[in-house]
Amino acid sequence: MIKERIILGIDPGTTIMGFGLIKIVNKKMEFLQLNELQLSKYDNHYQKLKIIFERTIELIETHHPDEIAIEAPFFGKNVQSMLKLGRAQGVAMAAGLSRDIPITEYEPKKIKMAITGNGNASKEQVAKMLQQLLGLKELPKNLDSTDGLAAAVCHFFNSGKVIGEKSYTGWDAFVKQNEERVKK
Repeated sequence: MIKERIILGIDPGTTIMGFGLIKIVNKKMEFLQLNELQLSKYDNHYQKLKIIFERTIELIETHHPDEIAIEAPFFGKNVQSMLKLGRAQGVAMAAGLSRDIPITEYEPKKIKMAITGNGNASKEQVAKMLQQLLGLKELPKNLDSTDGLAAAVCHFFNSGKVIGEKSYTGWDAFVKQNEERVKK
């Protein structure tokens, strides 16, 4: 019996959101797509969030992913940037949760480690390794899309393992795992 599943990987951002899709057929990866959503042309932050949500829903409705892997925001010094990045991630997660798709977050170092064996690898090193792993003919100019693809590949590599990352199967699971964040 052939087992198939599709994994959507997302690298959230408010300037560029990168995403990639892989198909798993009998424990073997197949490249489907990588691309990016350019958001820099929009001035309004809320408009950007709306577009992230709508594009994520469109990807879900087009490709029917079984799981979503998303890069967790890394901790930076600029609080406003972190807030905006967290909102972008939250909106992409909400799109998946609204369709009851399981979501798993991965820290950037975990993704880099899964792809290259080095948690401090550069974006270029990650992209080159993905090119080899998936037989990509060429790499995109911006590497945000390969970062999204890397999240999907990382998730595949970690499938079946017990990992300490956060994973949600729907709103109920999210609320149960984050009770301290829910206002009563």
